[in-house]
Amino acid sequence: MRAIFLYHKAGRLTVNLFIQPRFGLILPFIIGISFSTLSAQTLFEQTAPSKYRIEFSNKNDNPFSTDNPAEFLSQKALERRNKQNIPVAQNDIPVTPAYMDSLRVAGAEILTVSRWFNAATVLIKHDSTLNLISKLTFVKGFPQNASIPVRSINTSATSGAQKLSGSPDADYGLSWWQTAIHNGHLLHNRGNRGEGIAIAVLDAGFFGVDQLPAFSNLWDNNRILGTRDFVNPGADLFRGHTHGMHVLSIIGGTLTGELMGTAPEADFWLLRSEDTGSEYLIEEDNWIAAAEFADSAGADIINSSLGYTVFDDPSQDHTWDDMDGNTTRISRAADIAASKGILVIVSAGNQGNSEWKYIGAPADADSVLAIGAVDENRYIAYFSSRGPSSDGNIKPDVMAIGLGTYMAGSDGGIRQGNGTSLSAPLIAGLSACLWQANPHASAVELLAAIRESSDRYALPGDDYGYGIPDFNLADVLLKANENNSGFVERVSVFPNPFHDQLYLIFNLVVEDPVDIRMYDLTGKEIAQYFFPAFPGRKYLKMDGEQLSGLPRGFYLLKCSVSQVTSIVKIIKF
Repeated sequence: MRAIFLYHKAGRLTVNLFIQPRFGLILPFIIGISFSTLSAQTLFEQTAPSKYRIEFSNKNDNPFSTDNPAEFLSQKALERRNKQNIPVAQNDIPVTPAYMDSLRVAGAEILTVSRWFNAATVLIKHDSTLNLISKLTFVKGFPQNASIPVRSINTSATSGAQKLSGSPDADYGLSWWQTAIHNGHLLHNRGNRGEGIAIAVLDAGFFGVDQLPAFSNLWDNNRILGTRDFVNPGADLFRGHTHGMHVLSIIGGTLTGELMGTAPEADFWLLRSEDTGSEYLIEEDNWIAAAEFADSAGADIINSSLGYTVFDDPSQDHTWDDMDGNTTRISRAADIAASKGILVIVSAGNQGNSEWKYIGAPADADSVLAIGAVDENRYIAYFSSRGPSSDGNIKPDVMAIGLGTYMAGSDGGIRQGNGTSLSAPLIAGLSACLWQANPHASAVELLAAIRESSDRYALPGDDYGYGIPDFNLADVLLKANENNSGFVERVSVFPNPFHDQLYLIFNLVVEDPVDIRMYDLTGKEIAQYFFPAFPGRKYLKMDGEQLSGLPRGFYLLKCSVSQVTSIVKIIKF
C-alpha cells in the first residue's frame, strides 16, 4: 500500500511520506528437453505481467574470470574489497554472455541481469518464447511455493529519554536537531562531512535534483557521479518522482541557514529501482540490479528508503515468516552487498500502526542497518515498523528522526515529512562522515560501532532496536579499536586532551563494578567515581559534574576492575 499525504500545519506545507512499497558473435545452442507434466509458464517465476525471472544453472564458457576482475569491477570497487580483505568471488563474475544471446534469439527482451543470482529478468511477448527458453539446457526451473499466513505480535512504544540541549548552528537552520540528536555535528565540526565516501541512493525518482538550489553544491563540486534507471532505462530521472529528491536532500542537500544534509560533501550515485505506477515482485529484481551496479561502480554505502511486503498480485506477497533475512530475494541480495564491503542502510518500514506491523524486506537482512523512526523528543513514531525479524534478530537496528524530518521541497524551499524513508538517509549520511573519520574501518566494524553507540544497546527491544546512535561515541569506539590493535592494556581514554567529556574504552567486556580515581601529579587523590556492575559494558562516559570541577592540567586516571588496575595520564584543557 502506498500513499502520499500533503497538508498544511501551522502555516507550513508538510509532506507525509508513506512510500512503503508492497515501498565476437557467439551463436547459442538450443537442446530439447521434454516436460510432460509442467507447462513452460509454470517453470518460470512471473514477476510482473509479461515479465519473468530466468535462473541459470551455471556460468560455463564464461569469458570472465576472478583472475582478472578489472574486466567487470571498477578500480574503486576493487580498492574497497582490498581494504577490507574481501576476495573477488564466483558470484562477482557476470552471467555468461552466450546465455543472454540465447534468450534474445528465443525472443526475450532482457530487462535486468544479476551476476549474484546468475539470473535475468525478461519481457516475454509470446508464449512460444517461454517454450523455447524452457528447452535451453542451462536454464533452471522455478519451484512453486505455498504461502504461509502472517503472525501477529504485541508491541509497545515507551521512552523516557530527554531532548539534548544545545544551540542550533546557523548553517543547519531547522535541520539542526536531526543531526545533533546523534552528535553528528561533532563529526562535522572536526571536518568529517562525508568527503571521499560514495553513496548509492536507490529510490523512485529524483525530481528537480538537476535544478533545485539545495543540490547546487553537489553539482558545483562534481559530487553527482552518475545516474541509472533500472525501471525505464533512458528515462529522465530528474523529471520523475520526488521521493528520491527528498531523500538525497537529507543526506547531501545544502541551503545555508535552512538545511544541511548529514553528509554534504559525499559523492552520490542516483539509481532508480522503484516503479511507483505498480507493485510487483520485479521491483526486487530492479533493486538487485541497482545494488550490483552500486557494487561494481565502487559505492561505499547503499541507502534504500524502500521496502517490500505485499504486491498487486497477492500470489507474490511476502509473509512475516519470510522476514527471516534469508527468504526474500532482496534481503539475500542486501546481505550479499554487505559481504562485498558495502554498508547497506535501509528503512525499517512504515507499517507500525497497520495490521502487518512488522519490518519489510530487506530490513530483515542480517547484515544491513535497518532504521526506524522517532520524533524530536526521541519517542517512537506511530508508523515505524516493529521487529523482530521472524528468526528473532533485533530489528529495527537503530532509530533516527522520521517524524517531522526537514528536507528539500520541490518548490526550492524546505518541508517536513514523515516516514522511515526519511530517517534512513539521516543515518546513511552520518555513516559516511564516520567512515571518513575512520578510513581503516571495515563496513562490519562500522555497523557494529553504530549499534554499540546507541542508547538502548544493553537492553534492545522490538520497537527501538538498539536505540538512537551517538556518532561521536561510535567514532570513539572505532578509534579505540584501531589504537588497541595488539594493545594489552585494560582501558584506554578518548579524547586526550579532553575538556568536558571523557570516554573510557575497555578492551574486553566489563560487567563488574568500576572504580575510577583521579590524582594530580603530586600523587594527591582529587576525585573518585564509582560505577556499579552493568551487563555488556564496553565503555564508560564521564561528563558534566564529574569533570566540571577539575581545573586545567595533567592528571593520572586510575581505573580498577576486578582487581585489575590501569593507570593513564590525561590532560584537561
